Amino acid sequence: MSKSFEATIPEIGGRLSRRKFVVAGAGSVLALAGGVGPALADQKPKVGLVMKSLANEFFKQMQAGAEKYAAANADKFEFKAVGMKDERDFAAQVDAIENFVTQKYNIIVVAPADSKAMVTPIAKALKAGVRVINIDVELDAGAKKAAGVDLAFFGPDNRAGAKLAGDALAQKLGPGGKVVILEGNPEADNAVQRKKGFMDSVADGKLQLLDSKTAHWETEEANTLMTNFLTQYHDIQGVMAANDSMALGVVKALDAAGLSGKIQVVGFDNIPAVQPLIKNGKMLATVEQYGADMAALGIQYGLKEMAGQTFTGWVKTPIKLIEAKDLT
Repeated sequence: MSKSFEATIPEIGGRLSRRKFVVAGAGSVLALAGGVGPALADQKPKVGLVMKSLANEFFKQMQAGAEKYAAANADKFEFKAVGMKDERDFAAQVDAIENFVTQKYNIIVVAPADSKAMVTPIAKALKAGVRVINIDVELDAGAKKAAGVDLAFFGPDNRAGAKLAGDALAQKLGPGGKVVILEGNPEADNAVQRKKGFMDSVADGKLQLLDSKTAHWETEEANTLMTNFLTQYHDIQGVMAANDSMALGVVKALDAAGLSGKIQVVGFDNIPAVQPLIKNGKMLATVEQYGADMAALGIQYGLKEMAGQTFTGWVKTPIKLIEAKDLT
C-alpha cells in the first residue's frame, strides 16, 4: 500500500493569509494544523458531501474517509454524504445540492460529475450563503466566469497524473507501441485532462494510437468497449484507461480473450481492486490521488472559510505513480 495522503502534506502554522495560501498551494496541498477547532457558532455547522457514482470504488473510499473524519469530529460538525447511482446521473447531484441548501447546510463539498452543468446549482448555493468547496473535478472556468463564480479548486493535476501512467506504458512498449485509450465522461474536466495527459505520452513516447473512445468511467461499458477494440484491432499492445473502474473492465475483457498480461494496462485512482492485478502482472500501473483523504480535507477548508479565511485559484493535491514495486 502507498502511504496516506496526510503523510504527503507538510504541516504549517494556524495563521495563513489568502496570498500565502495561493502561492504555496500552486505546488502542494497545505495541511490545516490544529484540527477543526471549536464549533464556529452556538449550533454545530452542517456539512454535506456530494460525490459521483458510489458504484465506483474511488468514491466509496472517499465516502469512507469523510465519514471516518466526521465521526472523529462529531462534536464539531454534523455530516451527510450523498452519491449518484451511476456516473451520468447528473440530476442526482443537482438535487443533492438543492436539498442541502433547503436544509440550511453551511458547507457543501462537491466532486462535480459535469464541470459545466454543476456551475448553476453551485452558484445558487453560494448566493444562499453556503460555503462550497470544489474537489476532485474542476468546474469549467468559462461557466464559472459567466455565472460570476470565483471558487477555488482543491484537486490533483489530472493531466500530469495521466502522463505518469502513460509514460510508464510508453517505456514498457517502446516507440511504435500500439495503444488504445478508454476515456471518462466527456462532460467532466478530469476526463478531458486525463485524455490530454495520455495524448502527451503518446506523442512523447512515439506510440501509435489505434483508437480512443469513452466508457463513461464504467466497468461493464469498458468491458464491452475493450471487447470491441480486440475484435477491431488485432495488434493492440497497450491500454490507457482514465480510471481504475474502466481498467477492471479492460482486464475482464482481456481475461475472456486469453490476453491478460500480454497486453499492458494502466489506470488511474489506485482503488484496492486493482492492486492484486498490478502485483500479478495483469496491470502495469495506476495513479494514486488519495481519494480517501480528499473529502476530509475539503471539509477542513470549508470550516476554515466559515472562520473567515478566503481561498482562490488551484490548490494541487498529491499524485503518485503506483507500480508493482510500490505494493507490498
